[in-house]
Amino acid sequence: MRRALSIWRELPATHRRYVVLQAIVATAFVNALLNAGIAWISVRNEDSIPLWAVPFADKPSTITDTIGTFFLLPLITCLVFTALARRELRHGKLVRLGWTRSSHDFLDRLPKTTLRRGLVLGALCTVVLSPIAVAILLAVDFGDLSVGEFVLYKAILGVVLGAFVTPVIALWAIADPHEPGLEGSEATS
Repeated sequence: MRRALSIWRELPATHRRYVVLQAIVATAFVNALLNAGIAWISVRNEDSIPLWAVPFADKPSTITDTIGTFFLLPLITCLVFTALARRELRHGKLVRLGWTRSSHDFLDRLPKTTLRRGLVLGALCTVVLSPIAVAILLAVDFGDLSVGEFVLYKAILGVVLGAFVTPVIALWAIADPHEPGLEGSEATS
């Protein structure tokens, strides 16, 4: 937590504003709509959604859908948000941070490509968050959800998960100079 605060304080005000407005606020709205929409499409013909079902069965369940979200949301968010951030950089609406792999050790630990970063982040979220989420869902044991309850649950899950992963993705996107096309970008200190 201390390291995260140190990184946050190090950011110029324009980049902090970008992370708050784009990576948290705008992404929360998008994640709520997309996750609710996808949830509704996937369960609209169901009477109820069980807490647990056999994975890859014809019937969706809260637990299996939650685990899938832990992988897919970070992966897709990394691909889409990074592309949007890179576009902002190319059009001069945002200036690259100028951090390097040697100046920020966390960058040195990351895969160099966006797809690999998304896969790693999705896998990490799945491995770390799935056991916690399954334990909580089983402990609460709220039973079957109605379609509306499931859609609301998925919207909230998307917003909360996105609020944690998208700021990290945003920093990766605007910091790492090893992304294609950014080697010659102007940097700030």
